[in-house]
Amino acid sequence: MTVQDVINQLQELAPLSYAEDFDNVGLLVGDKCQEITGILVTLDTLEAVVEEAINNDCNLIVSFHPIIFKGLKKLTGKTYVERVVIKAIQNNIAIFSIHTALDNAFQGVNSIICDQLGLVNKNILIPSSGTLKKLQTYVPKNNAESLRTALFSAGAGSLGNYDACSFNTDGIGTYKGNEYANPSIGNKGELHSENETAISVVFEKHLEVKILQALLSNHPYEEVAFEVVTLDNTNPYRGMGMVGELETAMNEKECLEFIKSKMKASSVRHSNLLNKPIKRIAVLGGSGSFAIGAAKASGADLLVTADLKYHDFFSAENSIILADIGHYESEQFTKSFLVDYLSKKITNFAVVLSKTNTNPVKYL
Repeated sequence: MTVQDVINQLQELAPLSYAEDFDNVGLLVGDKCQEITGILVTLDTLEAVVEEAINNDCNLIVSFHPIIFKGLKKLTGKTYVERVVIKAIQNNIAIFSIHTALDNAFQGVNSIICDQLGLVNKNILIPSSGTLKKLQTYVPKNNAESLRTALFSAGAGSLGNYDACSFNTDGIGTYKGNEYANPSIGNKGELHSENETAISVVFEKHLEVKILQALLSNHPYEEVAFEVVTLDNTNPYRGMGMVGELETAMNEKECLEFIKSKMKASSVRHSNLLNKPIKRIAVLGGSGSFAIGAAKASGADLLVTADLKYHDFFSAENSIILADIGHYESEQFTKSFLVDYLSKKITNFAVVLSKTNTNPVKYL
């Protein structure tokens, strides 16, 4: 098994095409063709983590956060980032980061927080846009069913709890091949009319190459007419944050203590209490001040996130409680989730949970 094989498994969970534009995800260090001896999963890649990988005979580190975020102009060992990269290269250890690709996955960081808190009826808090596409193509009516089946098998036409979704209209297609044409139906140089079906299917953007391959390899025409357009629709299964509900409402202080305990937080910084029960909770792992407006709009009673600044708490405006549990604390369960996921997908290699606490924030 190679590094790329592991990446392929991770991309089934969280395709890298859904990472935020500012992010630096993917294979950051190493050769994708390198055969792996073991996988170490961590939240951050520090020097101690690379040493841990060496000691566990793991030559692939799967890290949530990217060790290389900005461009490196030198590798002299002056910074911890440079030292990590040098040490990894010297020991033939590859480093892969998944970061906001997993943030934006439905079964990702924020779903993990929801599960930790026992929230039900989960929905994406800030659905992403520009991630859905529509394919329309035209095929002889007799070939429509087989082509639809091929497109469905490639992932087209899946909408939430439904699959095999398409829209079909019948009409007359015309064409005339030139002297170099080799038409599968009709004769070159002659105008031909064919009973055709127009097929429309929606798909997620990371499937485009696979779906077009299915289209071109299963369509009977020498030249296939089709169009792909990006939709403005938001995607209810991709995006930042999540909102869900407690099975039973709690009072505010009880809920904050519950969150502190379940998220193993040393402290919880919060805005003014509003003297009302907490039922609907929004969550966003990592820095989440940008989600305050969306949390309010979702009708959440409370937002669990991290890295809120002094003035961010004023944004609660007595309509929601903001709870800052700490950046590391909000994402700490991610690495266990990834270990469980990879262990089920890859049974013939060791997948090791890093024991290194990479939280840079300490508390008295």
